[in-house]
Amino acid sequence: MSATVPLHRVNVLTGIKSARQIEDPAEYGRLIKKAKRPLLVLGPLLIEWSLNGKPLLEYALEIAMGTNIPIPICATAHVKGRMSELGVKPASEYDVVEIINALKDPDWMGVKKEGNHDLVIFFGIRSDLGEQGLSVLKHFAPHLKTMTLCRFYFPNADYSLPNIRKDEQWKEFLETLIADLKGKE
Repeated sequence: MSATVPLHRVNVLTGIKSARQIEDPAEYGRLIKKAKRPLLVLGPLLIEWSLNGKPLLEYALEIAMGTNIPIPICATAHVKGRMSELGVKPASEYDVVEIINALKDPDWMGVKKEGNHDLVIFFGIRSDLGEQGLSVLKHFAPHLKTMTLCRFYFPNADYSLPNIRKDEQWKEFLETLIADLKGKE
């Protein structure tokens, strides 16, 4: 089995540990449901990108609200403004670098002051910034797992999607994940 090369070749030399590539939305759903204190970090690309006219931010919000206990959202950049237009208030608003620095601290109480997070899901962060942030967390935050929902492979995450080139495949993955989180087949 050959190693997966990220679509954007940023920091591809990850050392001996690289992301577990997961293509099955049900497996992603199990990992999210298993987490005790997940956090969804939303980046500005969710506002810029859409699948068949539906903004990716709407998919992200459905993922956050899809479980029995809604996943807290950390809005970065100008995502909070767009979320408020949709009637959703994030649990926190941080710059990407700020939230990564906070997550490194095992004693940080998290965005809801209930304890640090055990799973952090990144969605809509630029690949170069995301890769560097994931590298920091991989090396300095052994107390948490990281996951990405972007269509590109992120080798420094714990769990990542493969490079998905077709919008239809990514849309199908996200819709199946949302249905799984809501308990629908």
